[in-house]
Amino acid sequence: MYNLSCYNPSSFILAGIPGLEKFCVWIGIPFCVIYIVAVVGNCILLHLIAVEPSLHEPMFFFLSMLATTDLILSTATVPKLLSNLWCGSQEITFSGCVTQMFFLHFSFVVDSAILLAMAFDRYVAICFPLRYTSILTPQMIIRLVVSIVVRSFCVILPDVFLLKRLPFCGTRVIPHTYCEHIGVARLSSADISINIWYGLAVPLMTVISDVIFIAVSYTFILHAVFQLSCQGARHKALSTCGSHVCVILMFYTPAFFSILAHRFGHSVPRNVLILFANLYVAIPPALNPVVYGVKTKQIQDKFMLLCSLKKTP
Repeated sequence: MYNLSCYNPSSFILAGIPGLEKFCVWIGIPFCVIYIVAVVGNCILLHLIAVEPSLHEPMFFFLSMLATTDLILSTATVPKLLSNLWCGSQEITFSGCVTQMFFLHFSFVVDSAILLAMAFDRYVAICFPLRYTSILTPQMIIRLVVSIVVRSFCVILPDVFLLKRLPFCGTRVIPHTYCEHIGVARLSSADISINIWYGLAVPLMTVISDVIFIAVSYTFILHAVFQLSCQGARHKALSTCGSHVCVILMFYTPAFFSILAHRFGHSVPRNVLILFANLYVAIPPALNPVVYGVKTKQIQDKFMLLCSLKKTP
């Protein structure tokens, strides 16, 4: 029975943010506001893209996918964080922990793939404008979407089985506010070398390769743009990429620094690392619809039209 409970633990304890327990209520307020902004902003974006025929283009379809994935990412982590901070609800079932871990990593890999697909969209639009509609056909879009979802599902699903095979006979306190693969695996007394190697292989196979292909796409885009003789045409071509570049920087830059801090920042306090990790999963989903709303004229116009129709009696 003891061994059986080790392999089928009933629950874990999410330790929260150590050393800041007295400030839990105040820390939860900005995270709650950020989460509300993320949900409202992404829902408005999805509504505009769904109801406006002029936004039924490949770029906005990928943007709707990004908004959906951002909703999954923030909803998988922030509500549990708030219940931990405000209600002291630190316990999470083993199945709930595994589910949270899956959607956390799955949405991260999907986000990265969507940014690559959007980079491909901008590459075709700028380098092959006359062939844009013939290249990015509805069939091609469907194939891209299916490949993104299938790839992400296939590379993250093994994490679930790699965790389920481990015994958890010792402590079941996770020193974090949410469940992530290696953090949970380290609680096991068994050999977790497979988990560690697979945890390193997944970013290399997916996110790093996506970054490389995005960089290649923008190299070709910049080369094509600077071949244009008209200054106005250059500015127009670059402005269509502005929002995408901002989202790329917001997505990859914090991830890069978070990895460096966890690997080499041994002098950084644990509570700072945990706060940074939570901000990383909360802020980009809230800022993405704002960035696209500010940088994309079509979305600005449709949003203003929506607001004016609501004000009309």
